[in-house]
Amino acid sequence: MSCGKHHGRHENCVCEAVEQIIEEQEAVEETCPTSCFGNLLNPTVSGKDTIPFLLFDESGGLFSTFGNIGGFVDDMQCFESIFFRAESLKDCCATLSILKPVDINGNTLSVCHPCDPDFFGLEKTEFCIEVDLNCFCAIQCLSPELVDRAADNKHNHG
Repeated sequence: MSCGKHHGRHENCVCEAVEQIIEEQEAVEETCPTSCFGNLLNPTVSGKDTIPFLLFDESGGLFSTFGNIGGFVDDMQCFESIFFRAESLKDCCATLSILKPVDINGNTLSVCHPCDPDFFGLEKTEFCIEVDLNCFCAIQCLSPELVDRAADNKHNHG
């Protein structure tokens, strides 16, 4: 299978992964312990209902988009993000919410690389984007602990 070719939902590993992520997120919300991603979201961890992930194009580049364009919400700051939460999926077209990158103090960041030294955690937003998952060749799931990460975890190291 060539990357980005339309083969149908069940022949695209990115579509299948997003479908599993949605099922796992819903299972946690319903406190159901069974799923292929059960090791990522532990139903006993309170408040963790998001598996953040990155999407890569066929050349290995990270997909990014923008949230809070025009600065109408929260701290009024527009941001760029490479981090997403799956909200829904239909025929390999997904609605993804954009996760807002923040620094250790909770300030909004624009992050184009996951190893950005100022990046500390993620916050859920209501900013969404519709994507054709056939356009992506790889997906990388990240730790749910990044979402609403407490700053005191990092202070213990310094």
